[in-house]
Amino acid sequence: MAKKTKTKEKEKKIKKVDVSKMTMAELLALEEAGNLGLKKGQEVKGKITTIKNRAIYIDIGAKTDAVVSGKEYEFVKDYASDLKVGDEIEVQVKSPENDRGQILVSIRGAASGYGWNYFKEKEKIGGEVTVFGKELNRGGIVVIAPFGFFGFIPGSQIGGKYEGDPEKMLGKKIKAKVLEVDQTKNRLVFSERLVSEPNKVGEEAVAMENLEVGGVFEAEVVRVEPFGIFVKIIFEEKEVRLTLEGLVHISEISWEKVENVGAMFKSKDKIKVKLINKSDGRLQFSVKRLTDDPWLKIEEKYPKDKEAEGKVVKMATFGALVKLEPGIEGLVHISKLAGGVNLKEGDEVSVYIESIDVQKRKISLGLVATDKSKVLYK
Repeated sequence: MAKKTKTKEKEKKIKKVDVSKMTMAELLALEEAGNLGLKKGQEVKGKITTIKNRAIYIDIGAKTDAVVSGKEYEFVKDYASDLKVGDEIEVQVKSPENDRGQILVSIRGAASGYGWNYFKEKEKIGGEVTVFGKELNRGGIVVIAPFGFFGFIPGSQIGGKYEGDPEKMLGKKIKAKVLEVDQTKNRLVFSERLVSEPNKVGEEAVAMENLEVGGVFEAEVVRVEPFGIFVKIIFEEKEVRLTLEGLVHISEISWEKVENVGAMFKSKDKIKVKLINKSDGRLQFSVKRLTDDPWLKIEEKYPKDKEAEGKVVKMATFGALVKLEPGIEGLVHISKLAGGVNLKEGDEVSVYIESIDVQKRKISLGLVATDKSKVLYK
């Protein structure tokens, strides 16, 4: 049974012949049975016949070998270095026939799977890779890694060689180690410091273990980004003195909504921070948690029907957002702004509490001057 199957598979393949000795009718018949059966995007299996001159030739059963060349070859050149004649490989058809009669294919799919395994192995053994600094991104630099993969080096993983500045890595080849590989999220994170400052990184890891979550520290702002601020603290224990860096995310700066981090902080500012997390080798700090969450006793402070003074901080299609105190805002719904009520941002208003949803952090307000009397005396 197995022999019959193999025979059928062979029959499906087009034998290579000397086309110079064929008649026009035979050539047309060959064309009909050959490349015309291939479609762009189709995936087929083949066997490598030749690797030379920055090109890979693959027998996929057509009238000529398929070719991986040009940009497609450059994309997989790291993978190609491990390939050899006779290897079976899956390809994707890019062009069933170009103007030179070639079948152009891609092996990026095969290279991708190989590449992820490569980085997982490097992560496991702590091996070095060479990456290229491509462009700045939030809090670090995007790099091009082997196999054409894109990765990221966070600012906290850039050592003294580059003065911790990702901009100094642009356009340069960088030796790094793999910190994180997550194929499902297409995430690849590297560390330059693990190569240039391995001993220091080891000491910092030990120091971080000794830091207590919930501890309060004097800190200095190192860098201000749209998404938060990077700060450094000094760790001292016995004869050890180290500088440790971490992030205060924009959501941890204030109980109020922060629109512009740069308007609140600048480099070298001295502030106090609270350590809230130290997982995955990263320190995460908070400024707002140095004070109590204003929502903790909100229902005691603002019981139903209580009157309060507030300030309109935003007008929207659904109503007016009124600030009662830092971190506490409520909504006067648009339906309560009818009948000649005309509010604008900055107006001081008298309101009363209609309802509070602590879980969703929502307060519904009414305007005292317009509709509270109807509620209380109906």
